[in-house]
Amino acid sequence: MFSAADHGFMGRALRLAELGLYSTTPNPRVACLIVKAGVIVGEGWHRRAGEAHAEIHALQAAGSQARGATAYITLEPCSHHGRTPPCAEALIAAGVSRVVAAMQDPNPQVAGSGLSQLAAAGIVVECGLMEAEARELNIGFVSRMTRGRPWLRMKLAASLDGKTALTNGVSQWITGAAARHDGHRWRARACAILSGIGTVREDDPQLNVRDVDTSRQPLKMVVDSRLELPLEARVLNGGGVLLATASEECEKSAALRERGAEIVCLPNADGKVDLPALMEELALRGINELHVEAGFSLNGALLAAGLVDELLLYLAPCLIGDAARGLFDLPALESLEGKRRLAVRDMRMLGADLRVLARCLP
Repeated sequence: MFSAADHGFMGRALRLAELGLYSTTPNPRVACLIVKAGVIVGEGWHRRAGEAHAEIHALQAAGSQARGATAYITLEPCSHHGRTPPCAEALIAAGVSRVVAAMQDPNPQVAGSGLSQLAAAGIVVECGLMEAEARELNIGFVSRMTRGRPWLRMKLAASLDGKTALTNGVSQWITGAAARHDGHRWRARACAILSGIGTVREDDPQLNVRDVDTSRQPLKMVVDSRLELPLEARVLNGGGVLLATASEECEKSAALRERGAEIVCLPNADGKVDLPALMEELALRGINELHVEAGFSLNGALLAAGLVDELLLYLAPCLIGDAARGLFDLPALESLEGKRRLAVRDMRMLGADLRVLARCLP
């Protein structure tokens, strides 16, 4: 169905779409190539929400050469009026003769209607070229649109014996500089960075992106059931903090708001934060990818609730000992049948440390 040339052009489009890795949220990362007689005459990628979509940039670059050309797009063109006009209409008006899309848009407002609109206008439409790669690029957007919650990626740094901190809470630094820099790249692509009150009190993290060139900082979030966050915590510097709590309004609430925090109260029956409800709330706020850097308790609670999609684990070549803190607070198993299964997606060395990327299996 698709030629070697088709694969080459879509591969170029996917690489171009990656330029929006840190900036397009809550929109997907999308690129478009306009090709005529085997030559790229226009290309573009979506830079940030509210600005022109990839197709518009590509069509503007192609000009009159778009007529009779093929458009390679990493995601089905939109067909609805949002902050920008429909891209399907722009492609029709430009006179392209063929559109090749990597995948259908999972957004219910589109969901095939863009491709149908193109076909109804007499344009040859083909979909599914390098779909797996396109889906991976926008895994958070797909998750939010199809499951109503973000893609949750949990970052962990541990010794080879699976320990994340000493018994006194000291954890800096188990891994080396290369691993820490790589961790900031993953932070940068996320829409929000989540931690727990225990980690914030012990480590006083900033929960921001450093040493990585990005035009946008992710939303900072803390799960804090009893509103114990110190007013002098560094995470409050600069505002842009969402606190998820189970506590009712109190004097501390007003003080935290004065420091720039937004508070959302989502209690469960145990008086803790309702984590599934929190994920639904984040989806409503347009959070596609959620990056978690928390401790033993919150890590375990998220895993037990079935909310963790992917583990980003950095293992340092050292041993800390059995008394040190582990990765997850999970109940003891009576049988190995209850073990949590993972699928390793990638393994690589970063300096002296090993990075393992693994997906949680059902």
